Amino acid sequence: MFRFLTAGESHGKGLVVIIEGIPAGLSLDDEYIARELARRQKSYGRSARMEIEQDHADIVSGVRHGLTIGSPISLFIPNRDWENWKEIMAISLPEARVEPVTRPRPGHADLPGVIKYHLDDIRPIMERASARETAARVAVGAIAKRLLEEFGIELHSHTICIGGCWAQSTAPVDWAKVEASPVSCADSEAEQAMMKAIDEAKQAGDTVGDVLRS
Repeated sequence: MFRFLTAGESHGKGLVVIIEGIPAGLSLDDEYIARELARRQKSYGRSARMEIEQDHADIVSGVRHGLTIGSPISLFIPNRDWENWKEIMAISLPEARVEPVTRPRPGHADLPGVIKYHLDDIRPIMERASARETAARVAVGAIAKRLLEEFGIELHSHTICIGGCWAQSTAPVDWAKVEASPVSCADSEAEQAMMKAIDEAKQAGDTVGDVLRS
């Protein structure tokens, strides 16, 4: 049974992943995982945090001489931005008082989180309910993808709509073009319209939705 657990905070020392259920004898190295993490960071309209981090998952256990050994695989993804948050995210009680975060963000888990855990500071909720945590999930997905390759299974997806801008249907899909696209779209004309929609929403302080197809 394949299962995984993630730990770590957005601005803490790093993210930790433990994966169970990968059989022994699967070839795996951190460069394979790094390629998938790089794909996560290349999307158009990415946040400034994406530009700060250069994600690399260090394989701590579960792999020997390039092959999995059947035991749980553990990964560590360091946060470069930790250097700027050492006082706010200190493990021990800091000497200076750290001001609590008291204003919940709309559309996030802030409010239900502080209610569930009876907190008067939103910071601990923000640190876990963060897009940063998805780096750990991408690393997990990379290992699952590597396992599926042994069975001849390939996974692909592409963007067909962003902010109401729809791509023309193309069959077969040019996956090399999708990988090269800033918005993972095979339609060059729609790609430009999608990027414009992202820019306009960003300038307005808004967001846009998208539709993907596998």
